[in-house]
Amino acid sequence: MTEQSTVTQADARPVKALPDAQIVTEVRHYTDRLFSFRVSRPASLRFRSGEFVMIGLMGDNGKPLLRAYSIASPSWDDELEFYSIKVPDGPLTSKLQHIQPGDQIILRPKPVGTLVHDALLPGKRLYFFSTGTGFAPFASLLRDPETYEAYDEVIVTHTCRDVAELEYGRTLIDNLRADEMMQELLGDGLDKLRYYPTTTREESPKMGRITTLIESAELFADLGVPALDPATDRAMVCGSLEFNKDIKALLEAHGLREGANSDPAEFVVEKAFVG
Repeated sequence: MTEQSTVTQADARPVKALPDAQIVTEVRHYTDRLFSFRVSRPASLRFRSGEFVMIGLMGDNGKPLLRAYSIASPSWDDELEFYSIKVPDGPLTSKLQHIQPGDQIILRPKPVGTLVHDALLPGKRLYFFSTGTGFAPFASLLRDPETYEAYDEVIVTHTCRDVAELEYGRTLIDNLRADEMMQELLGDGLDKLRYYPTTTREESPKMGRITTLIESAELFADLGVPALDPATDRAMVCGSLEFNKDIKALLEAHGLREGANSDPAEFVVEKAFVG
């Protein structure tokens, strides 16, 4: 069950200021391995949906302990949202998972990343391929109107071990479809946004690794869409290192080329971190 706690700026308890400090405003725990949190947004911060920043806490040695985290909230949001795994012995997440509303985190306001619309050539169908917390940058892009203005169809795949680990993405998709403003972008049948969750360990309506489902063409049969075509299809990839490599190989096998901010093409992979 999701546990949530929130805070207003007036509630924030006084603590010793950290460098580049932002206030935690909300924390949600989804499983014993996953949680999300929201923090205040620096007034000067501008970013493109899909980018990441460095965030963290002070280490035991008194120096900032920072890691790259995708911003899960869209570029228009007044706050910043992040989606994180919990690693019991992780240098940062072992501490970060215990943050509470009113606490401070360090946020370096220098967003970068390749999972942005500018790194892709125009196309008709956009795929988001993700595993685990790799869903985070797509949580940002899925809430950005530009995503639906630029493509006729948006397909988001999310693969996790267990059903509970899909909750963050499933809830976000449900909220998007229920949002009156988003319904105008998604069309009358809300069919412009396709959601394809799969599990690899716990039984669910759709089992299997997305790489296997692409190789067998089961993904395309389930969705009623043609196989990947560089003339029409674009893709963004974010997950574990192994997952990123496997998806990249499959995309290239279908004729798609990897792009970058300086050289847009048919797909992009976030190399800054794994999740």
